[in-house]
Amino acid sequence: MKEKIKLALIQMSTQRENKKANLKKIENLTAKAKTHGADLAIFPELSLTGYVTRDQLYELSETIPGPSTQKIEEFSKKTGLHIIFGMPEVSEKTRATLYNTAVLVGPDGFIGKYRKMYLPTHSVFEEKRYFRAGYDTATFETPIGKIGLCICYDLFFPEVTRLARLRGAQLIVAISASPAVRKNYFEIITAARALENTAFLAYVNLVGVQEGLQFWGGSRLIGPTGDIIIKAKYDEEDFIICEVNYNDLRGTEVFIPTLRDLRPELFEKLKKAAENI
Repeated sequence: MKEKIKLALIQMSTQRENKKANLKKIENLTAKAKTHGADLAIFPELSLTGYVTRDQLYELSETIPGPSTQKIEEFSKKTGLHIIFGMPEVSEKTRATLYNTAVLVGPDGFIGKYRKMYLPTHSVFEEKRYFRAGYDTATFETPIGKIGLCICYDLFFPEVTRLARLRGAQLIVAISASPAVRKNYFEIITAARALENTAFLAYVNLVGVQEGLQFWGGSRLIGPTGDIIIKAKYDEEDFIICEVNYNDLRGTEVFIPTLRDLRPELFEKLKKAAENI
């Protein structure tokens, strides 16, 4: 496993309901990431289709693996990069069951997927109307490190990233489609999730306007002490290259021993209290 890796945080806008155009854009930006020496290219939540697609999701969704994941596997094999992107997934068993999914592929093919566990359905959000919630976190061991995945609103729930970290994740990747009204919240919680887990956290957000929703961008890499290593522009497309040095985790884990000081007996009490809200 590499001790240092380069990430391409690719803050892109998408064409709603146009998978062909979005795949072409992902292909071109992955090729650009290769020219910058990146090991991992990260794209936003639902970057395959756009975020606001409503009932069209039933036509746009695919199984995983499926046609679009196979296309992105080709991009990965051609460039030698690992790629993370978001798409609507349809169950192999029923056409009415959809998931908001993050996909990880590498030069050797499909590695794994994560189904969003927390689906916002309030104010401007209506994800529960369309998606079924996932049931578990996801951490994958790869040649470029142990990578945990989560999606947008999952970051509001510390247990998602905590479990990914306890399963070995050194780098947590959060893909997102956060509109501007949530900007301040995400700037706080992304730093908190990195610090409390003493892990690197890469946050990649959608940008542009879809059906009146403005997505604010602000993608970033946060170090294990909660400090912002690099940050993308607000409200416009951006492409940034940054480095993760896994050796930095060792000193941080000693200086901020949050994992050592965990009190697992509280987890069961948390479960019981949550059942009686």
